[in-house]
Amino acid sequence: MNGSVIVISGIDTGIGKTFATGLLAKALLLCGKNVITQKIIQTGCYGMAEDILEHRRLMGMGLQDADREGLTCPFVFRYPASPHLSARLEGAEIDLNHIRSTTLALQKRYELVLLEGVGGLLVPLAPDLLFADYVRDAGYGLLLVTSSRLGSINHTLLSIEACVKRGIVLRGIIYNSFQQEEMLIADDTREIIIHYLESAGYSAPVINLSDGMLDADAVARLSL
Repeated sequence: MNGSVIVISGIDTGIGKTFATGLLAKALLLCGKNVITQKIIQTGCYGMAEDILEHRRLMGMGLQDADREGLTCPFVFRYPASPHLSARLEGAEIDLNHIRSTTLALQKRYELVLLEGVGGLLVPLAPDLLFADYVRDAGYGLLLVTSSRLGSINHTLLSIEACVKRGIVLRGIIYNSFQQEEMLIADDTREIIIHYLESAGYSAPVINLSDGMLDADAVARLSL
């Protein structure tokens, strides 16, 4: 029986997807889960994907055989841009079937694959395919990383709408408090997000990420 896949996406670039993915993987390992992380595409580096290296550091382990085999990040491009542009600049084409096959290979070895996206949900992987469409077509559930910084309400609600429109199952929100906004703003942002999450028909938990730690009780409620 193949393992399951949960996508970790975010409302924007630099919102903390990599940190959240690594910490969640560590928490699940401590719960006895056989879990691995995957990065769909890495841009802005060469060789081993930087985000995979960060995942392993946060998980407290070294590189795995799957990493060395290229399964955990099937495409790495040097130019720090949207995947479709980075690939084009190197004269390459992103083979979505290859990405899917690497994820399936990981599912055969692991109970759970945490698949980190790139940028936000509507980042193009190819000229005619957005990341959200890839998630929808694969039937993956999704965890959305957001924060209390200014602009987060707008970006989060737009991301929720994108999930609703495509029928993507939103399994939870990871609320990253790394920027230490005023409590008034942080609390109000959280309340607004929860309200619109429920209005959209999702009963997904909101998981706090602060001081480098995830809310363990909320992680347990994810039932991954």
